[in-house]
Amino acid sequence: MSKGTSIKEAIKQWEEKTGQKATEATEVKLIGLFPSIEKMDAALNQLSLCQKLCLSTNAIEKITNLNALKSLRILSLGRNNIKSFAGLEAVAETLEQLWISYNNIERMKGINVLRKLSVLYMSNNVVKEWSEFTKLNDLPNLVDLVFVGNPLEEKYALEGTWRDEAVKRLPNVKRLDGAPVIHN
Repeated sequence: MSKGTSIKEAIKQWEEKTGQKATEATEVKLIGLFPSIEKMDAALNQLSLCQKLCLSTNAIEKITNLNALKSLRILSLGRNNIKSFAGLEAVAETLEQLWISYNNIERMKGINVLRKLSVLYMSNNVVKEWSEFTKLNDLPNLVDLVFVGNPLEEKYALEGTWRDEAVKRLPNVKRLDGAPVIHN
């Protein structure tokens, strides 16, 4: 099996392609590399000015090494192998948007640290329980949620009750699964 691309190698390729210096960039896209990025390694530390980091379509299993990303507002981790929100504590004070669809997240443990999070795209994960879903109430600024494709949503969508139940449990949400929420 081939060795994955390291963050250091990925950043070097990105710099060559874009002509930008990663240390000065506010947006860095390391998307769908071949071979895939498997680890968020310490080379991420050079992205201290980065506000939007895209690492989607790779083979990342754990969120790590975000400590130096003090300006990070948007983190895109869709289409990886991530199973938990552990590791996001480092960006809890700045992160406003988390795009983490198409992963393997079943439990919402650790999401509560993201006090500034307003947008959460987490479709096509493996959340099955309302008790996990309601942990999203720990996010006081969450207004836009995409949750379609999780077993919980699929089960209640079949019954036609998904939207009503979800909105009842998350009274602050203004958009659910891409559609505006009208509170009565």
